[in-house]
Amino acid sequence: MMKNFKWLLLVSLTFVACNNDDAVTTVSNSSDGLPLTAGTADFSKFVALGDSFAAGFSDNALFKTGQAGAYTNIMAQQFALVGGGDFKIPYTKDDIGGFSMGGNQIPQFPTRLYFNGAAPVNVSGVTTTAITDHLTGSYNNLGIPGAKSFHLTYSGYASANPYFGRFASSTTATVLGDALAQTPTFFSLWIGGNDVLGYATNGGVPTSQDATLGNDITPPTTFEAVYTGMVTQLTAGGRKGVVANLPYVNTLPYFTTVPYNPLPLDASTIALLMNTTTGYGKYNGGIQYVLSLGLISPAEAAKRTIAFHPGNGNAVVIEDSYLTPLTAYGIPSYRQATSDDLVVLPARNFIGTTIGGNPLYVNGVSVPLADKWVLSKEEIDEVRTATDAYNVTIQNNATTNGLAFVDTKVIMNQLISGGIVANSFLVTSAYVTGGAFSLDGVHPSPRGYALIANKFIEAINKKYSSNLKGVSLADYRILYPASL
Repeated sequence: MMKNFKWLLLVSLTFVACNNDDAVTTVSNSSDGLPLTAGTADFSKFVALGDSFAAGFSDNALFKTGQAGAYTNIMAQQFALVGGGDFKIPYTKDDIGGFSMGGNQIPQFPTRLYFNGAAPVNVSGVTTTAITDHLTGSYNNLGIPGAKSFHLTYSGYASANPYFGRFASSTTATVLGDALAQTPTFFSLWIGGNDVLGYATNGGVPTSQDATLGNDITPPTTFEAVYTGMVTQLTAGGRKGVVANLPYVNTLPYFTTVPYNPLPLDASTIALLMNTTTGYGKYNGGIQYVLSLGLISPAEAAKRTIAFHPGNGNAVVIEDSYLTPLTAYGIPSYRQATSDDLVVLPARNFIGTTIGGNPLYVNGVSVPLADKWVLSKEEIDEVRTATDAYNVTIQNNATTNGLAFVDTKVIMNQLISGGIVANSFLVTSAYVTGGAFSLDGVHPSPRGYALIANKFIEAINKKYSSNLKGVSLADYRILYPASL
């Protein structure tokens, strides 16, 4: 896909004979066979606001081909068929991904992933996209990787986030301000995922109490105030647009790929683990002691008791800060994971590794997994509660302002519960093979972005009586290869 282009409208006509011998014209690239129309929408100046999804982030990086395949750019290409103008994208310089400084890849912004047939690995090389680069001019795609809702109105965010800093109009600019300065005729807004995602991907461990840059869950009252304020400005003068709600993050492959019970153990190993002097046998004895003192309930005692069986299917041992603190008795907060817990995707390369090469210290077995590796049931509930509140705000704003609305929560539930069939392809949320998600387990694949674009277009057609057909998923691959 090329930057700054307009489609030539090529209409394929099929003539069907009628009883009165008049010809009926059917248009093959519209959704209803009628001549293409924008309906009541005006796509001549489209701006897209959002986070990494709007930017086209994929395979744990932002790179040029991924940006071209963003759902926002696919939408813009469809809008061009009915009067849409140029859709300018702040392209990175190559397909390596991430940022460099002084000719070296910055570890916090690594190169993109690709699947080598056995596992995801990073592409080799160093990106030519320097973190100090700054682009001039205005851009229609204002999707900012890492952005939370309130970041879009935060003056100074350009200095805090290099993805915005590389093309912001000034160091004090806001994302919303740069969007409105272009006097758009149509907008898209999909934001809020990162308001819970950082907390969730970090296993429910907030990295900072700083409301601006930390990984705490954004209070629903904050989200409501910021989101409503943005929509009020975006819809001023009757401007039309499309908004989307949020799926539960725990339906993403990042949280559903690694099982809670992946451990194969034999009888001799179990005997060592359950040693009553140095192993979990001693720990279990301590649990029974505090139970006898009435410090914990029988239910919690059962929850904290460690047990293994010979063969496969043993649950990992984890730390859980939601358990009753018993450190005064020398008892740590350990338990085994259950099906109600979600082990994060990076743990697949950590569980079973040893500390210092010592076979007696195995992560997830003799050494419990730290909180950051697991999203517990209580933490899942916290994320779900916040997401539900955000979605109420988004739905209310869509209804009040007469905006097109995309229910991504329903879409994600379909992807995780059997999948969605489109253009004869079955697309699911399964990691690597499902077709919807990239190798980071959070962001869409090329085909996933095409599916999202089509869902946005369907909502726009429904609300504004346009009849854009959308794109064929056959034109979008499942995953990006090593070389592009």
